[in-house]
Amino acid sequence: MVVNSSFSIWQPVTSGVPQGLILGPTLFNIFVSDLDDGIKCTVMKFADDTKLSGEMDTSEGRATLQEDLDRLEEWANKNLMKFNKDKHKVLYLEKHHLEAQHRLGSTWLESSSVERNLGVLVYNKLNMSEQCAAAAKKANRMLGCINKGITSRDEEVIVALCICQGTPGTVFSFGLHYTKKMWTGWRGSREGPPG
Repeated sequence: MVVNSSFSIWQPVTSGVPQGLILGPTLFNIFVSDLDDGIKCTVMKFADDTKLSGEMDTSEGRATLQEDLDRLEEWANKNLMKFNKDKHKVLYLEKHHLEAQHRLGSTWLESSSVERNLGVLVYNKLNMSEQCAAAAKKANRMLGCINKGITSRDEEVIVALCICQGTPGTVFSFGLHYTKKMWTGWRGSREGPPG
């Protein structure tokens, strides 16, 4: 640890941050606060995942993405950490995009046609039919549980059961509200700001 240019002595780390700990998010942010230093692409940091996204339309964009991957690898080495390279994939969101090769350290990254982002399936052609089918299946399972477990068919009872944590219609929108935000964000980044 460094405080006012003074370094603490090295100590072995015998465990990680326990799940559910109130300080967990704060400790996570402290541990990875410098992860995106010098990174030019967009970095999204999650407790068990890191996503890097950038534009691949030009050779400069592809080079920037590779430079950022190299920076991430340097960060991991400097902090005595490792990325699970078997789980890293590249998702190209362009229909007719020439796929460039990228690597993390010495490992070449495979391309993928679908990846899960915050519980939402994102396909390289941005077709949301599979995500919608999965959401409908999940909603139907929930409605089946309600149907089997509740004898009342009163509309007020059913509607009350479909309201999860104060958010109306949650049962009927599994993942779809995230999908709308992701799609809107992607369109906005490609078309520029509205109006």
